[in-house]
Amino acid sequence: MITTNTVLGLAAGVALGFAGAFGGFGAFLVVLVLGGLGLLVGRWADGRLDLTELTEQLRGAGSDRDRIRR
Repeated sequence: MITTNTVLGLAAGVALGFAGAFGGFGAFLVVLVLGGLGLLVGRWADGRLDLTELTEQLRGAGSDRDRIRR
């Protein structure tokens, strides 16, 4: 098994989710969210996640409306 920061981040998020909640649908959601956050942190540490591009997309900086105005 190849261990990268992405895999370690995902495992850490899942472990924190299990440690933080036990049982039910609420626990499932907590594990899902923390696992996703761990995955994002691991991908960022591996250099596979560009946060500036992500924030630009969330702000709509690359939308067609901006291109037409220029």
